[in-house]
Amino acid sequence: MLRWFRAFLPKEERFFDLFARHAHTVVQGALALQDMLRGGEETPVFCQRVNQFENDADGITREVLTAVRRTFITPFDRGDIKNLITAMDDAIDQMQQTAKAVVLFEVRSFEPPMREIATLLVECANLVSKAIPLMQSIGANVAMLTAITEEIGKLEGRIDDLHDIGLKELFLKHRNGNSMDFVVGAEIYKHLEKVSDRFDDVANEINSIVIEQV
Repeated sequence: MLRWFRAFLPKEERFFDLFARHAHTVVQGALALQDMLRGGEETPVFCQRVNQFENDADGITREVLTAVRRTFITPFDRGDIKNLITAMDDAIDQMQQTAKAVVLFEVRSFEPPMREIATLLVECANLVSKAIPLMQSIGANVAMLTAITEEIGKLEGRIDDLHDIGLKELFLKHRNGNSMDFVVGAEIYKHLEKVSDRFDDVANEINSIVIEQV
């Protein structure tokens, strides 16, 4: 009955604008991460860009959480709104953690699987950005939203495989050499895998909202 009643009340649409802004910022953060992992002397510049986009995303997240408290009728459940924006924000937070590790250990060159993971993370970010506008009319976009979230899940699986392959290659490369290089590389792989896990969380949150709304 409550869901039926809510369907006839005017909803605050600014949430979708905020989600779209956040998703765009996540895409920009993923692109900066990809540039960072190309390596070279410009690496610190792209680390700083990742940090800046993460700060921008934090600001948008705060706007969403404030709007949740102040808005009478929300597009969907308040808890779902909070969980979705938090999952999106966690993804770019993990990008920042990757950048922090790169700065801390002064890394300037990266393994091929790391660069490949970065490419897949950009794909994940683009898929999230594509999904968000569709959520304004969930009933009409169920099939597309389902396909997008399934694709994010597949990408997360590919990234898991690259993580394992990369760690193995890193071990073989450094087992008779500098163990610190292995430790640093493993740390970067760990953060990259966590970024993909957070994108998978976003996909799960979208699926949960779709199920509740149809």
